[in-house]
Amino acid sequence: MKNLTYKTSFLCIALLSLSCSRDEGDLQPATFPNTAEIFTDVPVGLTDQFFVSFDPAAGANTGGFGTDDNEAYEGTTSIRIDVPSANDPDGTFIGGIFEDRGVGRNLTEYNALTFWAKSSITATIGTVGFGDDFQSNTYAASLNDIPVSTGWEKVIIPIPDPSKLLNERGMFLFSIGSQSTGGAGFTIWLDEIRFENLGIVAQPLKKALDLQVVFNVGGDEVAVNAAAGYFDESDFDFAPTPPARNAADVVSIFSDAYTNVQVDNYNGFFQFATTQGGATSIGDENFISYTDLNFVSINMFNSPDVDASGMTHIHVDVNVREAVNAGDFINLSIINNDGGASPSDGFVSLGSYGSLREGQWVSYDIPIADFGGLAGINDVDLIFFVSDGTISNVLVDNVYFYR
Repeated sequence: MKNLTYKTSFLCIALLSLSCSRDEGDLQPATFPNTAEIFTDVPVGLTDQFFVSFDPAAGANTGGFGTDDNEAYEGTTSIRIDVPSANDPDGTFIGGIFEDRGVGRNLTEYNALTFWAKSSITATIGTVGFGDDFQSNTYAASLNDIPVSTGWEKVIIPIPDPSKLLNERGMFLFSIGSQSTGGAGFTIWLDEIRFENLGIVAQPLKKALDLQVVFNVGGDEVAVNAAAGYFDESDFDFAPTPPARNAADVVSIFSDAYTNVQVDNYNGFFQFATTQGGATSIGDENFISYTDLNFVSINMFNSPDVDASGMTHIHVDVNVREAVNAGDFINLSIINNDGGASPSDGFVSLGSYGSLREGQWVSYDIPIADFGGLAGINDVDLIFFVSDGTISNVLVDNVYFYR
């Protein structure tokens, strides 16, 4: 397109006496391949190094991914995934993405990602989806807890809004642990991974508060976890705007209302953590979305010291995106490194400061003095949200210290 613009401009100058002109708006936008296949007997339209593993430092096992010439739904070859046991020293889960490292693909003519799967034993695929390229992940979508058995079965993941996928690189994502097998390792085979336009995928209903799009797939209801990019601001109930405070009275970790400190990430993917998600946005509104929560941390290891000395409270807004049952909880924990001299930590239960409510934002203002065992907040490295899986899906916003 750039070259065409240069050539057009040169021609216009050369033929100025003929009043040549060209509106750049007439140029057609770049188009990208619409290749549907991802893996048949070989990866399609991908490099040989198409699989990118999750971080081994977060517990991902990188040794169990390959192909198998003895198993296939069609053709001669399938993808073989050896899921590690819960005590495997090389990592307790396996997962990653298939990335199109070329120009990307135009997937607007398809309405679903499909593949065939079988397992050595009855088990569950923790997460499977597409749109995650370890960069923007703007249009990621996924399903959780997919049952698999010893016979080949087709899995269908509807696309929340195909019109968004003009140039997608994240072709496939999976994450599998041994939670469904009591810690025992097993093998899963995948085959015929492709995008399709299926007549049985119908009636999409956006549930913005849940960041889900619900489909009727052949008579069954399928709720797809959808990135915020699939929604617009009019769909969404955002957290309340924090009060205006003097900048000297706030140390903000995550909020659109104040200037935030530098943060490494909003999900460290620690070993044994099942939590997915992190910081995201809809329009100009930023928030944090966590799914499959057992524990997760906001990490500031490598950031300049987060010195909240003199602050008296921590504020956080939380919206639980599922039913809240008796015994459900979310604990908030702060770990202060103190420059490595005297590390300390403390936690509180959010429910002690106001009931968690399904589908509603609840604002918490918690005195720092209530975090028993926390000796200071002069070098805050970690802020943890812990539910032990009693609550899986939450939105978080406006995390800041203040006085």
